[in-house]
Order: sequence, then C-alpha cells, then structure tokens
Amino acid sequence: MSNEVLIGDSEVARLAPHPLRTAVLGEVHARPSHPVTVPARILHFGFETSGPRAAADRAHLIDLCKSRGLPPPPPQDKHFRMSLGGTVLRWEQHSEFTTYTWDVPVDPNAGAFHPSAASLAAPMRLVPQPGPLLVAVDLNVLADDEVRTSQLAMFDSVSLAMAEIADGNGLYATDFQANPEGYVRILLLDRGMSPARIGSTVQHLLDIETYRNLALLGLPEAQRLSPSINAAEKRLAEVTERMRSATDLSDNNQMLSELTALAAEVEAGAAASLFRFGASRAYDEIVTQRLDSIGERKTPGFPTWSSFLVRRMAPAMRTCMATEARQGALSLRLARAANLLRTRVDVELEQQNQELLKSMNARTRLQLRLQTTVEGLSVAAITYYLTGLFSYLVKAAHETGALHVEPGYAIAVFVPLAALTIWLRVRHIRRSHINEPM
Repeated sequence: MSNEVLIGDSEVARLAPHPLRTAVLGEVHARPSHPVTVPARILHFGFETSGPRAAADRAHLIDLCKSRGLPPPPPQDKHFRMSLGGTVLRWEQHSEFTTYTWDVPVDPNAGAFHPSAASLAAPMRLVPQPGPLLVAVDLNVLADDEVRTSQLAMFDSVSLAMAEIADGNGLYATDFQANPEGYVRILLLDRGMSPARIGSTVQHLLDIETYRNLALLGLPEAQRLSPSINAAEKRLAEVTERMRSATDLSDNNQMLSELTALAAEVEAGAAASLFRFGASRAYDEIVTQRLDSIGERKTPGFPTWSSFLVRRMAPAMRTCMATEARQGALSLRLARAANLLRTRVDVELEQQNQELLKSMNARTRLQLRLQTTVEGLSVAAITYYLTGLFSYLVKAAHETGALHVEPGYAIAVFVPLAALTIWLRVRHIRRSHINEPM
C-alpha cells in the first residue's frame, strides 16, 4: 500500500488559501485571445493613464456599462470584454496605459481598409478620452484571395515590412506609419488559419505595435538628458583638473560644494528617468517575445517585422541604455571625486586642529606662568594688608599696657608667619581646583 495522502476537492476547499492565490491563478488567463473570423476590422487605441487618470477611466467604463444595462468589471480586474450591439470592446488597463480594442462590423464586399477608420471610430466616443493618445491601429483581416498586389500600394514601399506566419497560413504587412487619419494600418491575410489562430495572431500584432510605441518613449527622455549629462561631465573634468593644483582649504571646500551640487543634479535626473528607461527595456523585450512567438518567415523582396524593427528600433533602445549607463558612470565618478576632496579637506582640518592644539598648549603654559606670578603677587599683597591690620592691633595693645613687647618685634615675627600661611592656603585652593572633576 502506498503511504501517499490524496487530497480531494473537498479537502482543498477546506484549506486556508493564500490571499493572493486567486490573483496568481487568474493571471495566466487574464488576456485570453478570442477567435476572429474573416473578414474582420479591428480598431485599437492606447492612452497614457498614469496616476489618477486610471481611476477616472475605470469610472467612465463602469458608467458606460451601467448605461447599457451590462455588468461592470470587478474592481480587481484589469481586463474586460463586452458587446455593444454588433461591436465588441476589449478594455485593458496596465501600469501606465489603457487600451481600447473595438471589433467593428465589416462589409464582406468592402476592400482593404474600406470604409475609413475615422468613419468606424464612433464607439470610441462613448467614453471620454482617458488620456493622451499613444497608439491608434487600424487592423484589417481578409482572405488572401481578396487582396491584390495593387492594394498593397496603400503602404509606403520604403518602410513596408511583411512576413508570413511560420506555417505559411497567413501573411501580415504594415509600414509602421500613421495615415492622414492618424492610424497605423496593419493588414493580415488569411491563408487557411483557424479563427483561434487568427485571434492570437491579431493580439500579438496589436501588442507589437503598442509596446513598440511605448518602448520608444524612452528616446525623447534620453535626448533631453544628453545635454545635461554632457555639461555635467565637462564640469566634473574641470573640477578634477583644478583638484590637481589646489592646496588651499577654501579652494577644496568650494570644489566640494560644486561637486555636491553637481551630484545632486545628476541624481535628480537619474531618478526622474529611472522608470522611463526601465519601462522601455521591458517593453522592448515584450516586442521581441511577441515576434518570436509569431514565428516569422521572410517574404521575398520585403523585410520581416523583426529585421525592420531591429534596424529602426534597436538604435533608439541602445541610446536609452547608453544614456542610463552614462548616468550611472557619472554618478560613480562624482562620488569618487567628492570622496577624494572630502578626504583632503579632512586631512587639512586635522592639520589645522593640530596647529590649534599646539597654540592652545602654548597659551596654557603662559597662563600657568602668569597664574604663578599672580599668586606670588597676591600672597605679598595679602601679607602686606594683614601686616598693616596686625600692626594697628599691636600698637593699640602696647599703648594700653596689654602688650609688654615692642610692636616692631611682634610685627617682625608676624610677617613671615602670615606670608607662609597665606601661601599654603593659596596653594591648597589651586590644587583643589585642579583635582576637582569637570
């Protein structure tokens, strides 16, 4: 007999689940592809919805659902699908953007991209614009025999890229350019694909165009930061050159202040661009993954999407990564230069402190000598005054007959005794002050 313990459905239901178990299990099913039949017309929009725009956009979608008597998306869901008459909406909310994908009705007799996308985009006006528009795609799915070579003339031949799906059952093409209406047109030709395969291919193509645009958002940020990085590198070189000849503490302090301000400026720029460059890397990886998952096969005479994007998009990504690397290297160089200057300043301050301690010791010795001199003078002065008082007493006592000794002799005996007593008393007071704890 086996010692294994089998846990059935009822036992699992009684076990306390992790609070995130449902979310983790549902994540792999969050963006299912839906079957698409030929012909099909899909309008895809992507909006920047970072910050409070995301909450406002969700509220507008809920209002739309309620106005049509449809159940709204649950609060935790980031993906939602609903039907509005003959149109199907797929709504997806991400960390900094939201997409609206509309499957609009198609006239089977219409040619490629007819009628215009603008005439079909009325459903997008059902909700307020969520944020600045980033992506607008007009994707048309047709059977291969419905398209002639002349209809591909709508694309710019210079940037036209097309490829076959690896099994040869489909072909897709685009020129990655916005037409006069502002849409990037993508044509997908069916050569015997199943509706499920068409649906997954459509989703991959829309993801490629969406994340391609998002990845390139890092390029303007890199171009914006480049002049400030150049200026910072030049200023750092000037300061380090001055460090070679500077020997004065004030000069070192001034250069240290300059480096500290420069480091703060560089770190502020790096912090502001940290998310943008990281997001661009992640989006670029998603584009590469989507292209790999499609499995492109080259069409004679045309570049594939992968080769086109590598040639046009890779330099922008390298610029972003190079700018980020320059920021990191500049921060390290600034830190090293600042530490070197700080060390020099500390050494000079220690030298000044040693000189100050020497001068304080000399002043202390001088004060002790002066104190000894003052003590001697004080003993003499006090002895003189006490002797004067004693002489008055002795003379008065001699005149009244109470003292039978000559006053001069009594005073002569009193003077050394008084001086010795006062000296001993002053010495005792000085030692008691020295031994008194601070």
